[in-house]
Amino acid sequence: MPAARVEEIDRLIGLELGADDYICKPFSPREVMARVEAVLRRMQPEPAQDQIISGPLFWTGSNYLVTINRKALSLTNSEFELLMVLMDQPERVFHRNDLISMVQGYDFEGYDQTIESHIKNLRKKIDRELPGQKIIQTVYGVGYKFSPPHS
Repeated sequence: MPAARVEEIDRLIGLELGADDYICKPFSPREVMARVEAVLRRMQPEPAQDQIISGPLFWTGSNYLVTINRKALSLTNSEFELLMVLMDQPERVFHRNDLISMVQGYDFEGYDQTIESHIKNLRKKIDRELPGQKIIQTVYGVGYKFSPPHS
């Protein structure tokens, strides 16, 4: 939040009101970019662990492997990362733009349909092994969520 006020009390009030950061004028564009990049780094998903297990679905980061009922799925990098983000927080609804930022990076300049395309391909691959379970659900007007499969 750029501001002309530089007193400590003004900075404290701004932060207490919910600002993530407070930049006093004058400021350099490089400082602003560095602060924005720091906030974006904090938003990057980190799996709680190297392995995420949900029923018959098993994701492991160190082996770059996803299996369903012990059968390996062939996923692209984006599909692998997308599945990790969704599985790491089951039932959480992720906005499309947040998923694009988390999977492609904040500076990704692709089209809005990018995430829809990855979701569609991921659903097809999962549906071959778990037909009819629909574990990646659309929340209309918002985004997507992961609902754990039945064993």
